[in-house]
Amino acid sequence: MQSSTELQGEEPDCSIDISEAEAGSIQEIREWLADNPHINACEDHLNLVFFLRGCKHDLDKTKDKIRRFYMMRAERTEWFVDRDPFLPKMQELLEIGVFLPLLVKDDSNRHIFVIRTSAHNPKIHHMNDVFKISKMILDLTLRLHPEISTQGLVAIFDMHGATLSHALQLNPALIKRSVESWLIYPCKPKLLEFVNAPTHVNVVLNTFRFFMPAKMKSRLFVRKGAPTIKAALPRELGGGGKSYNELTKFWKEKVEENVEFFKYDEKFRTQIP
Repeated sequence: MQSSTELQGEEPDCSIDISEAEAGSIQEIREWLADNPHINACEDHLNLVFFLRGCKHDLDKTKDKIRRFYMMRAERTEWFVDRDPFLPKMQELLEIGVFLPLLVKDDSNRHIFVIRTSAHNPKIHHMNDVFKISKMILDLTLRLHPEISTQGLVAIFDMHGATLSHALQLNPALIKRSVESWLIYPCKPKLLEFVNAPTHVNVVLNTFRFFMPAKMKSRLFVRKGAPTIKAALPRELGGGGKSYNELTKFWKEKVEENVEFFKYDEKFRTQIP
């Protein structure tokens, strides 16, 4: 095994070991990116290995995933531009804690993320801003924990307190973009568990299902009660782990500490003529 190149100061401090075969694949991907400079992808070892492993070392799939990912970043400017965590709207959402990676894994060694779908005020916060801060935290987590590319992740959507106003924020076009982003990201969720789900959100959940491929549909479960995942979940989900408040404080500080990473990362997106 050989160690990856050291990450620069503007990126989170993390490293990864790669095999000789992976090193060869990375070189081929870099040559492909050199022939396609408009893609404008981040080319460091950590990023390229994440895509490679997420695609099970299939080079063609890896290249396609990279191409689609950076095109999404160019097209969805509402999520991937102005990613300053100190902007007032971002600060408000960080203080609320709408997207909380847990510091534990489930019994299948998968990383757990809790999405608090109803924590924000729909009269104040735009859904695209909620998606933006969520993807900022996701991108940072994937950077800090590259093993997610092979171990996978589980998403728990806590719908406690969901109102009709929350549901109305999610129009079909936005739901379609959200599902597409899950498919384009270099790691796909292995389980999508919607918990504490009131009956009136069924229309929204059915719309999510409509845009999902069969495999993703098979991984989606809706429950009126608590999650079935066995792990040290937050107290609010019936577990004995850190509370929502503790996790919110942790991730707010972590995101703010890595403000330079977001500045560095924002420049990577396809150059559209």
